[in-house]
Amino acid sequence: MHKYPGSLQATIDALSLLPGVGPRSAERYAYYLLKNNPTKARQIASSLANLHDSITFCPVTFALIEKGEDQSPLYTNPKRDKTIVAVVAEPFDIYPLEDTGQYTGTYHVLGGLLSPIVNIGPDNLHIKELINRIKTDNVKEIIVATNASVEGESTALYLQNAVSHLSIEMSRLARGLPIGIDLAYADQITLGRALEGRTKL
Repeated sequence: MHKYPGSLQATIDALSLLPGVGPRSAERYAYYLLKNNPTKARQIASSLANLHDSITFCPVTFALIEKGEDQSPLYTNPKRDKTIVAVVAEPFDIYPLEDTGQYTGTYHVLGGLLSPIVNIGPDNLHIKELINRIKTDNVKEIIVATNASVEGESTALYLQNAVSHLSIEMSRLARGLPIGIDLAYADQITLGRALEGRTKL
């Protein structure tokens, strides 16, 4: 039997589904929403309700876009250099690179990293689409911007082999990124230096 009223318990249970949110944190969040102006709770509920209906993936870069947009603005913007492509694992890896203000190329989201342990192989990633883009956009350089992890390194090596028959330059973010860190948690200075000091593969 739950110790809280049903609606409050349901909110606690829902918040507990979020990664990194334990039972006590979920209780604090739920109580905060309950005791404050109901507008905040309604705003959060509304944004969550619209999330899946409003967001989709760019058919070219696989970045997140609003439904109704044909392609990512980071791809269609004429100021972006389509001949340079930063390859990232997940859509959210794009934003810290953008925050450096030093990158003017485009992006390609793989949708994950190679990981035999969880059955993620090349066919589960957007690698074929990347190779098609290299040909379509006359790409001159691929910047492999995957995490400095075993999976990230394995994916970088696979990509290097997959495009070895093409006349393009490949580089990797410099080792200014600490081992094991996710791009989403790297600071802008570290990322900026990593972009500047990227190394050829």
